[in-house]
Amino acid sequence: MAEARSEPVRRLPRAQRREQILAAATTAFARHGFAATGLDDIAAEAGITRVILYRHFDSKNDLYQAALDRFCAVMSDHVAEPVGGFTDASIDGLLKAATAEPDGFRLLFVHAAREPEFKAAADRFHAQVTEIAHLQISQIVADQAWARWAAQMAPTVAIEAIIAWLDAGRPDPDLAADRIRHVIAGVITAAASDSGLGCLPPTA
Repeated sequence: MAEARSEPVRRLPRAQRREQILAAATTAFARHGFAATGLDDIAAEAGITRVILYRHFDSKNDLYQAALDRFCAVMSDHVAEPVGGFTDASIDGLLKAATAEPDGFRLLFVHAAREPEFKAAADRFHAQVTEIAHLQISQIVADQAWARWAAQMAPTVAIEAIIAWLDAGRPDPDLAADRIRHVIAGVITAAASDSGLGCLPPTA
């Protein structure tokens, strides 16, 4: 338990302590999810007492939301344009945000999406990039129903591809963004195809 720590806790400036707690909370929440993570777990991760944690955050909900907001700020720093446009810069920025804060990336796009109280942030991001993606894809895919399908799929595929890349140990970081763009291009190509792709075996 965090309260059992006997060594003194080094005093830090308030802003630095808050950042330390948020980084520890992001790691703890990304490891086990919201429900399975207690404030004692976060205090232990941060190397502080629960009393100190409460000086900065009123509740676990407050801390979780602050951790999400922290990563959204990281996203804003790295993604200078809407990622739904799928330009080189936007995919590079998304990948850089995931590299800088892998736990934050998972927290927003994996864990928060499963939490009714916090999924609004992930849903809002997905809705925004879907609309932006549709503006671009509808210029390539003539059938608007399939254009909408691709616009829904492409952001999801990009996020899942980055998470899979993180889980695989971040192989070939200089090539990762280009390979993710290839995956997204595959979705758009499938939507634009006017015939079957011929890659599945015939039915019996």
